[in-house]
Amino acid sequence: MKYLISVAYDGSKFFGFQRLKDHETVQRKLEEALKIIAKKEVETKGAGRTDKGVHALDQKVTFNLDINIDCNHLTLALNSLLSPYIYITNTEVVDDDFHPRFHVSKKEYIYKINLGAYNPLLYDYMFEPNYKLDIAKMEECSKVFLGVHNFKNFTSGIRNNYECIIYDITFSQKKDILEIKFIGKSFYRYMVRNLVGAMLDVANNKATIEEVKYALNHPEVKKQFKTAIPNGLYLNKIEYN
Repeated sequence: MKYLISVAYDGSKFFGFQRLKDHETVQRKLEEALKIIAKKEVETKGAGRTDKGVHALDQKVTFNLDINIDCNHLTLALNSLLSPYIYITNTEVVDDDFHPRFHVSKKEYIYKINLGAYNPLLYDYMFEPNYKLDIAKMEECSKVFLGVHNFKNFTSGIRNNYECIIYDITFSQKKDILEIKFIGKSFYRYMVRNLVGAMLDVANNKATIEEVKYALNHPEVKKQFKTAIPNGLYLNKIEYN
Protein backbone atom coordinates (compact mmCIF):
# COMPACT_ATOMS: atom_id res chain seq x y z
CA MET A 1 0.00 0.00 0.00
CA LYS A 2 1.27 3.46 -0.88
CA TYR A 3 1.15 6.20 1.74
CA LEU A 4 1.52 9.97 1.54
CA ILE A 5 2.62 11.74 4.72
CA SER A 6 2.81 15.45 5.54
CA VAL A 7 5.98 16.19 7.48
CA ALA A 8 7.00 19.17 9.60
CA TYR A 9 10.61 19.53 10.75
CA ASP A 10 13.13 21.86 12.32
CA GLY A 11 15.73 22.23 9.60
CA SER A 12 18.36 23.62 11.97
CA LYS A 13 18.83 20.10 13.36
CA PHE A 14 19.52 18.39 10.01
CA PHE A 15 21.79 18.49 6.97
CA GLY A 16 18.77 19.04 4.73
CA PHE A 17 16.04 16.67 3.63
CA GLN A 18 17.82 14.40 1.16
CA ARG A 19 19.43 11.19 2.38
CA LEU A 20 23.19 11.51 3.00
CA LYS A 21 25.51 8.69 4.02
CA ASP A 22 27.46 10.44 6.77
CA HIS A 23 25.03 13.12 7.98
CA GLU A 24 21.73 13.26 9.80
CA THR A 25 18.99 14.20 7.32
CA VAL A 26 15.20 14.18 7.47
CA GLN A 27 14.85 11.48 4.80
CA ARG A 28 17.37 9.28 6.58
CA LYS A 29 15.49 9.62 9.89
CA LEU A 30 12.17 8.83 8.19
CA GLU A 31 13.59 5.69 6.56
CA GLU A 32 15.17 4.54 9.84
CA ALA A 33 11.79 4.88 11.57
CA LEU A 34 9.96 3.10 8.76
CA LYS A 35 12.49 0.27 8.87
CA ILE A 36 11.63 -0.31 12.52
CA ILE A 37 7.90 -0.32 11.75
CA ALA A 38 8.09 -2.46 8.59
CA LYS A 39 11.03 -4.61 9.78
CA LYS A 40 12.67 -4.09 6.39
CA GLU A 41 14.23 -1.32 4.32
CA VAL A 42 11.73 1.28 3.09
CA GLU A 43 12.57 3.84 0.39
CA THR A 44 10.90 7.24 0.57
CA LYS A 45 10.38 9.94 -2.06
CA GLY A 46 9.93 13.59 -1.18
CA ALA A 47 8.13 16.39 -2.99
CA GLY A 48 11.36 18.37 -3.03
CA ARG A 49 14.71 18.80 -1.35
CA THR A 50 15.26 21.36 1.36
CA ASP A 51 18.81 22.42 2.14
CA LYS A 52 20.59 22.35 5.48
CA GLY A 53 18.89 24.80 7.81
CA VAL A 54 15.65 25.11 5.82
CA HIS A 55 12.49 24.24 7.72
CA ALA A 56 9.23 22.62 6.62
CA LEU A 57 5.67 22.73 7.85
CA ASP A 58 4.24 20.62 5.03
CA GLN A 59 6.83 18.53 3.23
CA LYS A 60 5.22 15.61 1.39
CA VAL A 61 6.72 12.12 1.31
CA THR A 62 5.54 8.82 -0.18
CA PHE A 63 6.53 5.21 0.48
CA ASN A 64 5.16 1.69 0.14
CA LEU A 65 4.47 -0.69 3.02
CA ASP A 66 3.38 -4.31 2.76
CA ILE A 67 2.17 -4.52 6.36
CA ASN A 68 -1.39 -4.06 7.61
CA ILE A 69 -1.46 -0.71 9.42
CA ASP A 70 -4.04 2.07 9.21
CA CYS A 71 -3.14 5.73 8.71
CA ASN A 72 -3.82 6.81 12.27
CA HIS A 73 -1.67 4.11 13.85
CA LEU A 74 1.09 4.69 11.29
CA THR A 75 1.14 8.39 12.20
CA LEU A 76 1.34 7.58 15.90
CA ALA A 77 4.09 5.02 15.36
CA LEU A 78 6.18 7.38 13.25
CA ASN A 79 5.83 10.30 15.66
CA SER A 80 6.84 8.10 18.59
CA LEU A 81 10.10 7.37 16.74
CA LEU A 82 10.76 10.77 15.16
CA SER A 83 10.04 13.40 17.81
CA PRO A 84 10.97 16.05 18.80
CA TYR A 85 12.36 17.64 15.62
CA ILE A 86 10.27 15.79 13.00
CA TYR A 87 6.50 15.45 13.22
CA ILE A 88 3.97 13.77 10.93
CA THR A 89 0.86 15.94 10.65
CA ASN A 90 -1.15 13.75 8.27
CA THR A 91 -1.09 10.31 6.67
CA GLU A 92 -3.24 9.07 3.80
CA VAL A 93 -3.33 6.28 1.26
CA VAL A 94 -2.72 7.24 -2.39
CA ASP A 95 -2.81 5.52 -5.75
CA ASP A 96 0.22 3.51 -6.81
CA ASP A 97 1.01 5.93 -9.64
CA PHE A 98 0.96 9.02 -7.39
CA HIS A 99 4.27 10.92 -7.33
CA PRO A 100 4.91 13.52 -4.60
CA ARG A 101 6.93 15.80 -6.88
CA PHE A 102 5.51 15.35 -10.39
CA HIS A 103 1.88 15.75 -9.29
CA VAL A 104 2.39 19.03 -7.40
CA SER A 105 0.06 21.84 -8.47
CA LYS A 106 1.37 24.54 -6.11
CA LYS A 107 4.18 25.04 -3.63
CA GLU A 108 4.27 27.74 -1.00
CA TYR A 109 7.41 28.99 0.71
CA ILE A 110 7.70 31.62 3.42
CA TYR A 111 10.84 33.60 4.24
CA LYS A 112 10.97 35.20 7.69
CA ILE A 113 12.96 38.31 8.62
CA ASN A 114 13.30 39.81 12.10
CA LEU A 115 13.10 43.59 11.73
CA GLY A 116 13.48 44.19 15.48
CA ALA A 117 16.43 43.93 17.82
CA TYR A 118 18.80 41.02 17.30
CA ASN A 119 17.72 37.96 19.25
CA PRO A 120 20.13 34.99 19.39
CA LEU A 121 17.20 32.66 20.11
CA LEU A 122 15.72 33.51 16.71
CA TYR A 123 18.91 33.01 14.71
CA ASP A 124 18.10 29.45 13.57
CA TYR A 125 14.59 30.45 12.49
CA MET A 126 14.84 33.76 10.63
CA PHE A 127 17.18 36.26 9.01
CA GLU A 128 18.21 39.11 11.29
CA PRO A 129 19.72 41.95 9.20
CA ASN A 130 22.02 44.48 10.84
CA TYR A 131 20.72 47.25 8.59
CA LYS A 132 17.36 48.90 7.98
CA LEU A 133 15.37 47.44 5.10
CA ASP A 134 13.38 49.45 2.60
CA ILE A 135 10.34 47.17 2.50
CA ALA A 136 8.62 49.22 -0.21
CA LYS A 137 11.61 48.66 -2.51
CA MET A 138 11.54 44.94 -1.77
CA GLU A 139 7.84 44.73 -2.65
CA GLU A 140 8.43 46.65 -5.87
CA CYS A 141 11.31 44.32 -6.76
CA SER A 142 9.20 41.23 -6.04
CA LYS A 143 6.75 42.16 -8.81
CA VAL A 144 9.54 41.62 -11.35
CA PHE A 145 9.54 37.88 -10.57
CA LEU A 146 5.83 37.23 -11.11
CA GLY A 147 4.78 35.09 -14.07
CA VAL A 148 6.80 32.75 -16.26
CA HIS A 149 10.54 33.48 -16.48
CA ASN A 150 13.90 31.85 -17.01
CA PHE A 151 15.37 31.91 -13.49
CA LYS A 152 18.89 30.80 -14.43
CA ASN A 153 20.50 33.78 -12.66
CA PHE A 154 18.54 32.97 -9.52
CA THR A 155 19.15 29.22 -9.39
CA SER A 156 22.15 27.22 -8.21
CA GLY A 157 23.54 24.34 -10.24
CA ILE A 158 23.13 23.22 -13.85
CA ARG A 159 19.72 22.24 -15.19
CA ASN A 160 18.24 21.48 -18.60
CA ASN A 161 15.43 23.93 -17.97
CA TYR A 162 15.35 27.03 -15.76
CA GLU A 163 11.85 28.16 -16.66
CA CYS A 164 9.02 28.13 -14.14
CA ILE A 165 6.09 30.21 -12.96
CA ILE A 166 5.56 32.25 -9.80
CA TYR A 167 1.90 32.97 -9.16
CA ASP A 168 2.21 35.36 -6.27
CA ILE A 169 4.61 37.01 -3.81
CA THR A 170 3.09 38.73 -0.80
CA PHE A 171 4.47 40.61 2.21
CA SER A 172 2.96 40.61 5.69
CA GLN A 173 4.27 41.87 9.02
CA LYS A 174 3.32 40.88 12.56
CA LYS A 175 5.06 43.10 15.08
CA ASP A 176 8.75 42.90 14.13
CA ILE A 177 8.53 39.77 11.96
CA LEU A 178 8.30 40.23 8.19
CA GLU A 179 7.05 37.25 6.17
CA ILE A 180 7.49 37.00 2.40
CA LYS A 181 5.30 34.32 0.86
CA PHE A 182 6.09 32.75 -2.53
CA ILE A 183 3.50 30.68 -4.40
CA GLY A 184 4.50 28.85 -7.58
CA LYS A 185 4.40 25.60 -9.48
CA SER A 186 7.97 24.64 -8.67
CA PHE A 187 11.13 26.20 -7.27
CA TYR A 188 14.69 25.23 -8.11
CA ARG A 189 17.75 24.92 -5.86
CA TYR A 190 18.43 28.09 -3.84
CA MET A 191 15.83 29.89 -5.97
CA VAL A 192 13.70 31.38 -3.18
CA ARG A 193 16.81 32.32 -1.20
CA ASN A 194 18.28 34.00 -4.28
CA LEU A 195 15.07 35.90 -4.98
CA VAL A 196 15.01 37.12 -1.39
CA GLY A 197 18.72 37.95 -1.68
CA ALA A 198 18.10 40.09 -4.74
CA MET A 199 15.35 41.95 -2.88
CA LEU A 200 17.71 42.45 0.07
CA ASP A 201 20.39 43.86 -2.27
CA VAL A 202 17.83 46.30 -3.63
CA ALA A 203 16.68 47.20 -0.10
CA ASN A 204 20.31 47.74 0.93
CA ASN A 205 21.13 49.85 -2.18
CA LYS A 206 23.59 47.25 -3.44
CA ALA A 207 21.56 46.70 -6.61
CA THR A 208 18.77 48.40 -8.50
CA ILE A 209 15.45 46.95 -9.59
CA GLU A 210 16.53 47.54 -13.19
CA GLU A 211 19.62 45.37 -12.62
CA VAL A 212 17.44 42.61 -11.18
CA LYS A 213 15.06 42.89 -14.12
CA TYR A 214 17.95 42.74 -16.58
CA ALA A 215 19.37 39.60 -14.91
CA LEU A 216 15.95 37.97 -15.15
CA ASN A 217 15.37 38.91 -18.78
CA HIS A 218 18.94 38.08 -19.89
CA PRO A 219 19.77 34.68 -18.37
CA GLU A 220 22.66 34.30 -20.81
CA VAL A 221 24.50 37.14 -19.00
CA LYS A 222 25.68 35.78 -15.65
CA LYS A 223 24.73 37.97 -12.69
CA GLN A 224 25.00 37.11 -9.00
CA PHE A 225 23.02 38.70 -6.19
CA LYS A 226 23.02 37.91 -2.48
CA THR A 227 21.84 34.47 -1.40
CA ALA A 228 19.72 34.80 1.73
CA ILE A 229 20.63 32.47 4.59
CA PRO A 230 18.63 29.21 4.83
CA ASN A 231 17.53 29.80 8.44
CA GLY A 232 14.57 32.00 7.49
CA LEU A 233 13.12 29.72 4.82
CA TYR A 234 10.08 27.48 5.38
CA LEU A 235 8.41 25.05 3.00
CA ASN A 236 4.94 26.06 4.12
CA LYS A 237 2.46 24.16 1.94
CA ILE A 238 2.24 21.76 -1.00
CA GLU A 239 -0.98 21.27 -2.97
CA TYR A 240 -2.01 18.58 -5.43
CA ASN A 241 -4.71 18.57 -8.09
